[in-house]
Amino acid sequence: MITTHVLDTASGRPGNAIAIELEHQVAGSWILVGGGVTDDDGRLRTLTPQGPVAPGTYRIRFETGAYYTARGTVGFFPVVEITFAVHDGAQHYHVPLLLSPYGFSTYRGS
Repeated sequence: MITTHVLDTASGRPGNAIAIELEHQVAGSWILVGGGVTDDDGRLRTLTPQGPVAPGTYRIRFETGAYYTARGTVGFFPVVEITFAVHDGAQHYHVPLLLSPYGFSTYRGS
């Protein structure tokens, strides 16, 4: 299972209403496997169904430009992409995004 959570560190609030896509790299091409919009708590728990995912390389794309535009803020990164490796598809992979208008960071969460 793969999930994510966005925190807007500049405002100290969850990053809600951010459109997200999850892709899996297969034979050199990116295949869309999930997507959605963060909830009021900045979470998206439905990128993949419950249970194992295929091992391999994945990419999460966060549409941050629209998020900032909706708040009347200018952001430097209109899209944030995080590429990561799934080695054991039976594990839960939580990929949080800490976001501000001019920077972002991420880590493997739990």
